[in-house]
Amino acid sequence: MEIKQLILRDLSTDLDQLADLASIDPQLVLVFGYTEHFAAPELHMALASYFPNAQRAGCSTAGEITSAGVSTQTTVITAIRFASTQFKIATAEITAMEHSFDAGKALATQLHSTELRALLVLGQGVNINGSAMIEGIVSELGDSLPITGGLAADDGAFVKTYTLSNAGVSTSAIVGIGFSGDKLVFSHGSFGGWKPFGPTRKVTRSAGNILYELDGEPALEVYQRYLGEYAKDLPGSGLLFPFEMLSDARESLGQIRTILGIDATARSLVLAGEINPNGYLRLMHAHTNDLVDGAETAAQASIANREPAYGQTLGLLVSCVGRKLVMGGRVDEEIEAVQDILGTNATLCGFYSNGEICPGYRLESCSLHNQTMTITYLAESL
Repeated sequence: MEIKQLILRDLSTDLDQLADLASIDPQLVLVFGYTEHFAAPELHMALASYFPNAQRAGCSTAGEITSAGVSTQTTVITAIRFASTQFKIATAEITAMEHSFDAGKALATQLHSTELRALLVLGQGVNINGSAMIEGIVSELGDSLPITGGLAADDGAFVKTYTLSNAGVSTSAIVGIGFSGDKLVFSHGSFGGWKPFGPTRKVTRSAGNILYELDGEPALEVYQRYLGEYAKDLPGSGLLFPFEMLSDARESLGQIRTILGIDATARSLVLAGEINPNGYLRLMHAHTNDLVDGAETAAQASIANREPAYGQTLGLLVSCVGRKLVMGGRVDEEIEAVQDILGTNATLCGFYSNGEICPGYRLESCSLHNQTMTITYLAESL
């Protein structure tokens, strides 16, 4: 596998640099970047012009990741040429949040094949029920297929996100890359590092990813009470205080849910994915050192049983925007920790997201996560 990468900072001056990536005649071009770049038609036009024979996929972000660290208001282009791996890209539209399951199923139907070995999914990140989308995919492909990816972001605004495919840029599409081939190495790891605090609260009324009541009280009121001075900055401040999901026996489910929005009229919270209607929730918080340790755990899991690789390798990192807010100026530390573990032969790319897609830590089936570092390790074996 051969990889080349560049960072675009100004579309009016930097697009000519794409010619350098075209020199490897890439088969797959991954694009993660600034919302304003995605909204500009010249980006997609340039990609189509410089890479007419390549498949293209990507999404908008809350920060872009490379081996050099984290950048903002840039677009990272990663060009890949495989030695033997095959892949196919498909898209599906999510016309409304309640149609997320159907969109996931429609995407999976296009990629379903006896040769399919792994799936990378990039979803629009606002008007979506991420866990329902995954359930739709799994209903078609089964729960044993490795599925990873993430939900697009818009710098924490939660207003409009973009995905990219050969068809162009969309605010409503999900994009899937289905990989096949005997030499494909596709492994993953995901971990958070957040710590619970405060009492455990019973979910007394919810519907899908909408949380209406905790312990019989309006969920928004309970949440605002705990946030104190941070409450005035909702929903953005909700990234700093996600929920840990617990079972009806008050046992951790290994999943975290972030607040995507609030409904002041219904006094409810809109979460990034579905919650257990009979379960419990507990608030969480974190410090930078905890999150860096979590990124190391994810990186170690992603290469725990890796095969010897031929050529370059790719580390695709999807980390939650909430982690970036907590770490602030130290955010590069979690990227450096991952690079140290994956090694200098690994090119890193990825983004800060509104949700991460991966089997959880020590879990087999794929699910939606929030506030984790999720790593997909992609290589070709000898």
